[in-house]
Amino acid sequence: DRMHKRHPLSALYRLICNTGDRLVYPLLPPFAKPAWNHAAGPKTVFFWAPTIKWVLVGAGLADLARPAHKLSPGQNGALFVTGAIWTRYCFVINPVNVYLASVNFFVMLTGLVQLCRIAQFRYTNPNWEHMHHEHPGSH
Repeated sequence: DRMHKRHPLSALYRLICNTGDRLVYPLLPPFAKPAWNHAAGPKTVFFWAPTIKWVLVGAGLADLARPAHKLSPGQNGALFVTGAIWTRYCFVINPVNVYLASVNFFVMLTGLVQLCRIAQFRYTNPNWEHMHHEHPGSH
């Protein structure tokens, strides 16, 4: 039955986890050991997905260096809304994933900060629509 066949990468995953159990777990301080085997710990996708998602937060922070008129309200609105929705969702799923909630909260926060920057720029520059906008490929 196809549903019960293991994917070839499952063996690699188990090897990595078992190696970590032998090499990493004994080195962990006592307070960190429960997290190692947690249902949302580093041996699960529930840990690695939010770890990778911190890149979105970094990108949002990097955008603080960009002029507000070059920021996208749609993109930052999407980051704000999805960050808010997924932050809430992280507390109703099983296992509850506080780590994922934290990254989603910061995705929401960076989106909100950028939306506030855009709103402040547009409020203080009533003719913002007529300002010079550079487009990709034009100089």
